[in-house]
Amino acid sequence: MSFRQNTVKSAYETETADRSAVSRGFLPVCREDMEELGIAQLDFVYVIGDAYVDHPSFGPAIISRVLQARGYTVGIIPQPDFRDADSITVLGEPKLGFLVSAGNMDSMVNHYTAARKRRSTDSYTPGGETGRRPDRAVIVYCNLIRQRYKKTPVIAGGIEASLRRLAHYDYWSDSLRRSVLLESGADLISYGMGERSVTAIAEALEAGIPIQELTYLPGTVCKVRSLSRIGDYVLLPEYEELLKDRKKYAESFYIQYCNTDPFSGKRLAEPYSRNCYVVQNPAEKPLSQEEMDEIYGLPYRRTWHPMYDRAGGIPAFSEVKFSLVSNRGCFGGCSFCALTFHQGRIVQTRSHASLLAEAERMTEEPDFKGYIHDVGGPTADFRGPSCEKQRTKGVCPERQCLFPKPCKNLKADHRDYIRLLRKLRALPKVKKVFIRSGIRFDYVLADPDSHFLEELCRYHVSGQLKVAPEHVSDTVLSYLGKPKHAVYEEFSAQYRKMNERLGRKQYLVPYLMSSHPGSTMKEAVKLAEYCRDLGYMPEQVQDFYPTPSTISTCMYYTGLDPRTMKPVYVPVSLHEKEMQRALIQYQNPKNRALVEEALKLAGREDLIGCGPGCLLRPAGKKEHPEKNGNRKADVSKPRKKKTIRNVHRKKQER
Repeated sequence: MSFRQNTVKSAYETETADRSAVSRGFLPVCREDMEELGIAQLDFVYVIGDAYVDHPSFGPAIISRVLQARGYTVGIIPQPDFRDADSITVLGEPKLGFLVSAGNMDSMVNHYTAARKRRSTDSYTPGGETGRRPDRAVIVYCNLIRQRYKKTPVIAGGIEASLRRLAHYDYWSDSLRRSVLLESGADLISYGMGERSVTAIAEALEAGIPIQELTYLPGTVCKVRSLSRIGDYVLLPEYEELLKDRKKYAESFYIQYCNTDPFSGKRLAEPYSRNCYVVQNPAEKPLSQEEMDEIYGLPYRRTWHPMYDRAGGIPAFSEVKFSLVSNRGCFGGCSFCALTFHQGRIVQTRSHASLLAEAERMTEEPDFKGYIHDVGGPTADFRGPSCEKQRTKGVCPERQCLFPKPCKNLKADHRDYIRLLRKLRALPKVKKVFIRSGIRFDYVLADPDSHFLEELCRYHVSGQLKVAPEHVSDTVLSYLGKPKHAVYEEFSAQYRKMNERLGRKQYLVPYLMSSHPGSTMKEAVKLAEYCRDLGYMPEQVQDFYPTPSTISTCMYYTGLDPRTMKPVYVPVSLHEKEMQRALIQYQNPKNRALVEEALKLAGREDLIGCGPGCLLRPAGKKEHPEKNGNRKADVSKPRKKKTIRNVHRKKQER
């Protein structure tokens, strides 16, 4: 992928305070901006559910900059008034088409908790204000466009469209919904990360090919009336059949799951009534390191659009402003994660030179305090494909790299990551480099060299290291796609020994998940007892959230593990989910009634009493947490003054 010189005004002119946003390098957001750039009609108009942040951690920024670098003019309509179709017309009709994205997050996940309660803030909106984007934003925006522009091509993309590209279970309506391509009225979906597919779409449209004929592009989903002109494909069960039989849906989902790889994946065709088919073409090929460097080196302004200054900016930006995206893709294979369907399992990386250049620019920011907050991606310590075969033949369709045990072909090697971190630490003005996007502790153990663990503990942890064992029950862990609990215990022991050797008092903070498929009340109690024995009550617990296109969500909807087609217990009711979550935080007085009910349902009244192993003291008896179990040395209850974020804030204040 090579970029031709952009024909619009340069984004590299010297900035002054009184210059307009477009002369400072931002893309046009209004007619005045277009006039200033001398553009009568844009090639593409990009409608997004987030505020406009021109930073490579935001998907719309990458796609728009990639198109701009290819010579296309792009305008942004951020968070249009979804109650008014005229809000879609502010930049006029584009020559080639509309692009539509809900934003960096799925709009339903952005709006609702796992308990289906409305969230009080939206981090991707100016000032964190809620209500600026609609539920099911892709559907709403595409339909708004269709109200005003009947024949203009509409291409949906981003994570919301990507994960709803075929029939999918929708947790918020508790129903199986059709492909978002049909519900939105869009012409195409560009799924996955989208740089290759959106460029191919643009070139085809520019060449005059009608969008209805773009049925062959990798990384896209189209709709057709007949399969006669579609190449080799796998026919999925018809949507009406899926509605009647959940087992059929589990079978269909697993076919999809096994065909996400760009090398081995087959074209899939999903039939709907009235001679309509939704066709998913194989995924895009992974980007080379040179292509990754080129994309992340485009002239992003690396901040929000100045129209948000009065509102105090965009809260989500503060989390990524001083972080580096070093990779994409993940071969971790967690059942509850949608990365397999979106970024894929083949890890792609940026070069050291690209990351160092970005870090050096970062250190010149006036508010940089010396701390790089993260160097990573979906999994921080993955710096290449898990084995050499993946570079040419892709991933194994029905096998995982790390689960249930590391594959014999796995190449567990942290040397490149160590070299990168050392170079970043050596930069002038850099005091500390943190790793916040998480590491896979089983991958660390699989590396025969312990140098990474030493470097991690010596330089990249500040009091606490957060890792994600998720659970302690091997039964639940098998459904989660995570290693057995003994693997986490081994990592915990090695982490403790390493810190003792280095003379550091640093602790592990485990992320835990409640009410995942496979977790009965018995397993939930076991997890609570584990927390008791550690003397640790998590401040935050992730209640399992059934988001589209994950193995876990398929289990939740069908009651079947699609990998084996065997039944699995699923905590479905919100009340049971509340009880399982409350058990992990049993020390919180607000949870007392739920914990008591849960223990009685599990037949564990023995845990209600005054003994040292009890979770709940009888009514009227005061709690004595210090007597409630034995605290291990390698895990401690998180204290606010010890969290990384607060350490940053206090140092910055000083």
